[in-house]
Amino acid sequence: MIDLGIEKMMVIGAVALIVIGPEKLPRVARTVGTLLGKAQRYVADVKAEVNRSIELEELKKMKEQVESAARDVETSINTGARDLERELNAAASTADGAEASAELAPPVVFPEYRNPRKKWRLKQGATPQWYKARNGIRTKALSGAARVARYRPQKFN
Repeated sequence: MIDLGIEKMMVIGAVALIVIGPEKLPRVARTVGTLLGKAQRYVADVKAEVNRSIELEELKKMKEQVESAARDVETSINTGARDLERELNAAASTADGAEASAELAPPVVFPEYRNPRKKWRLKQGATPQWYKARNGIRTKALSGAARVARYRPQKFN
């Protein structure tokens, strides 16, 4: 790149002042500044586009690697399943002869799943109940009428 030091900038400014003249120099400097800004933006856009294309190529390569790995896993699973099915069929065919004389065992029945929490629909807060009880924090919400009835001042007769 061009090495522009302070001395070279001063020489260029002096030559521009002599050649262009003091009346047109500010307008020319403004124009040169805008052109340099546009050039820098253009270069930045080109760099960004190149970086995007490189990232896109890397993503495509990564996608192909993942797809090939998925295909390999799928084929290994399919071959394992086929081998297992063959072994089970072979075991079943040998066991059929032995089971013909023996009685069949009753099928195993598993109990139905029950959720262990009794009140699973009840929303529970993060603060434990023992902490609320110790510090006197309300644990149940009162309706408006219940609140009025509870906190109504007592009449002295």
